[in-house]
Amino acid sequence: MRRSKLDQIDKKILRDLQQNGRMTNVELAKNVGISAPPCLRRVRALETAGYIRSYHAKIDPAIMGFGVTVFAMVKLESHAEKDLTKFEKQVAEWGMVRECHMLAGDVDFMLRIVAANWDAYQDFLTHKLTAAPNVVSVKSSLAIRTAKEEPGVPIES
Repeated sequence: MRRSKLDQIDKKILRDLQQNGRMTNVELAKNVGISAPPCLRRVRALETAGYIRSYHAKIDPAIMGFGVTVFAMVKLESHAEKDLTKFEKQVAEWGMVRECHMLAGDVDFMLRIVAANWDAYQDFLTHKLTAAPNVVSVKSSLAIRTAKEEPGVPIES
């Protein structure tokens, strides 16, 4: 159940944790200007309410051997809900696909895909993505560089 209104302290907690999810509760409490026990209660309440969905480490793809990022625009033949859901379930099984967004407009889905190199992406494209049921077309755009990559949402406090 979502809280109806976030106060300034809640917003500061969310902003700080969004920037550094490994921050200790003591550091967080000091930053937002309250003591540790009520800070922890607020964090738990924000988690329970669904504002905080998870904590994770941001891994460098290149260091892990994924030197290529591709944005694939996928068009499907059928837009029946069962076909859309089937495609989403298939995408969820492909580890190289890191994001899947259903879109309104000329294409149905945008996928962010990581691969070791262009050949690995082409193999995935040929043998999995374009071979998937209901896929009519895929337009691929190779990412050259990332100028901005911010986690979460803007939080004004």
